Amino acid sequence: MGRMVMLVAGALLALFVLFTFIIPMVFGLLKLALLIGVIAVVVFVVVTVVGKTSSH
Repeated sequence: MGRMVMLVAGALLALFVLFTFIIPMVFGLLKLALLIGVIAVVVFVVVTVVGKTSSH
């Protein structure tokens, strides 16, 4: 019986850690990656436009 109680407590603790720490951290990293990607695309477009206008 004690083993089953510890199994349930461990599963609940694992779910608590998952939803409290891991999932928000993953979403934060994805948001950071998306922001860096958007900045990279904007810099690429600006460099391409400036390069094409200066060569003409």
